[in-house]
Amino acid sequence: MKQHLGELISRAEGQRVLCVGDVMLDRFVYGTVERISPESPVPVLRQSHTVEMPGGAANVARNMAAMGLDVIMIGCVGEDADGASLDALLANHKRIETRLARNSAVPTVVKTRFVASNQQLLRVDSETSSPTLGIAEAVLCSAIEKAASECRAIIVSDYAKGTVSRATFAACLKAAKTNEIPLLVDPKHVDLSIYAGADIVKPNAAELSAATGLKAGTDEEVSTALEAATAFLPGSRIVVTRAGKGMSWIQKGQVTHQRGEAKQVFDVSGAGDTSMAAIALGIVTGAPISDAVSLAVTASGLAVAKTGTATVDAEEIRSALDSSFHHLRAPVLSHEATLLQVRRWKDAGLKVGFTNGCFDILHPGHLKLLEEARSRCDRLVVAINTDASVRRLKGESRPVNTENDRARMLSGIAAVDAVVLFEEETPEQLIDMLLPDLLVKGGDYTIETIVGAQTVQANGGEVHIVRLVEGQSTTAILQRTKT
Repeated sequence: MKQHLGELISRAEGQRVLCVGDVMLDRFVYGTVERISPESPVPVLRQSHTVEMPGGAANVARNMAAMGLDVIMIGCVGEDADGASLDALLANHKRIETRLARNSAVPTVVKTRFVASNQQLLRVDSETSSPTLGIAEAVLCSAIEKAASECRAIIVSDYAKGTVSRATFAACLKAAKTNEIPLLVDPKHVDLSIYAGADIVKPNAAELSAATGLKAGTDEEVSTALEAATAFLPGSRIVVTRAGKGMSWIQKGQVTHQRGEAKQVFDVSGAGDTSMAAIALGIVTGAPISDAVSLAVTASGLAVAKTGTATVDAEEIRSALDSSFHHLRAPVLSHEATLLQVRRWKDAGLKVGFTNGCFDILHPGHLKLLEEARSRCDRLVVAINTDASVRRLKGESRPVNTENDRARMLSGIAAVDAVVLFEEETPEQLIDMLLPDLLVKGGDYTIETIVGAQTVQANGGEVHIVRLVEGQSTTAILQRTKT
């Protein structure tokens, strides 16, 4: 069964889909909290850095691209700096083609989250309460009609921010029927009847409850609510996402429940977008709804174990479907396999980070380095010195742990997406080969003394230095054990 699902991912590679919906800019302000404000009992966030990424419907597109689909993104942004930033971010995704309309009357939607220690402290939404498309509506409808002829499916991601009006949805429905392709909807409106005619409609449990006026907690309650929802969506397959309880769906009056696996949840931002993308991937291949939902359950389970508006790529899903793979373990790859993986990530428009070290005895300083590095990129490659390399650097008494043990320990850390070993004393050759978008080092380095910094910067990447955690080092730990 799981091997079959992995084959679906390969079959979907390069298939083109149309994504229509409310694009927005997700902004994450990271920092540390060390005290409470003397002005009022609120935490004081000392800002360290800010990360921006496509959100809303654009995150659905981003996930589909990461899974191997080619995407045409149709949406609407304001004529402002945030709209320009969002457009530029999407332009970096090689698998995403943007056809965004501009609306001078409505600003670009921005969601700003303030985060400390992987915990959201506050979210601030910048948006218009009653958005109107104006003349942009005709532009969107025309773009939908033209783009649909190139695509294998239409995915509508409605965040109730104005893009999915009755006219634009009617254009999607007409285009789907004209081109004989499926129409999938992630709804937001309480009135599900406005999505009538869609092949698949995917509310979450709260949305299903609001639409039907019924509870949607237990399997029995969800079954009753799904049956009631069919009155608004005759002929549609309705799939409900239920967070840690998995997903359920109704097709031809038959309700089925698909359980998820227990996960350590770091951040649910965008998990619904990931499940929508995975369902689309399954449907594009012609798979039954049961297989599409199974892919979505696996993909969303991976997404919630990450921080930020997360994406899940094809290789991660394949690995998770492998019965020998533990879901919280990153792969240990050869140099060639790492290069292929980095290229796949970059082709999907993901920012790839790189850091390296001996990582002989893991300690809080290592965790701080890895977590801060991962917060600045979409995927993090960690390179470690082989045993022979460590001995040349540290002496015959080191390493304490073998390279296989060190790699295994690192692969179990949530911030790490891939581990690779190198024989040389420095990772210079590996950096020259991978050309990461971000190079991170810890300690008292300067950019001038970091191996590979010039290469990364010359390729348009950035270099970041993480401050040391005082008293935390493998050498210090070993010295303490001798006293």
